[in-house]
Amino acid sequence: MAVKGLREKRRRQRREAFELVKVFSVSLAVALAVTAFVRPTLVRGQSMEPTLENNDYLIVKSSSLLGTVPEYGDLIVFNSKVASKEGYTRLLKRVIGLPGDTIEIKDGTVFRNGAPLKEDYLKETGTTGNLEKFKVEENRVFVMGDNRANSLDSRNRMLGTIGFEDIIGTAEFRLFPLSKIGRLK
Repeated sequence: MAVKGLREKRRRQRREAFELVKVFSVSLAVALAVTAFVRPTLVRGQSMEPTLENNDYLIVKSSSLLGTVPEYGDLIVFNSKVASKEGYTRLLKRVIGLPGDTIEIKDGTVFRNGAPLKEDYLKETGTTGNLEKFKVEENRVFVMGDNRANSLDSRNRMLGTIGFEDIIGTAEFRLFPLSKIGRLK
């Protein structure tokens, strides 16, 4: 009788261990799937003020696996060719121009395909500097920060336009600060 009880106890322990391995495996698979499509990002700097501020915590929808093409006004996170102490810098900017668009900046106004943009999201009225008509290349986007006076963006030759392959994703949701939690756009 003692042998039978011992065998039953071992079977129960194996079943419990197997259930534990199943739960852990499913949890790991779900976590990997979620992080493949969603990435947390912390805003650094003032280039996107007033829309986003330093230390805002965002959820970014990955574009690499989904093959999403950016749209006008999207806030994208991308790998830039700008070097930093940690390597290359990830930046966050607003999409102003898509492939084939002509962008021009004249007298403080940004023009896309000859039409002035209405940009209610800007920190200050107007855009500093001028840019002669510029055509956005295929598979690239023209980006700018909302704080135009303090933004390294496509107006600067050091950064230039951003290739689709460099886009990490689109900022979709702000988690922090809690007073500003919500969907972005």
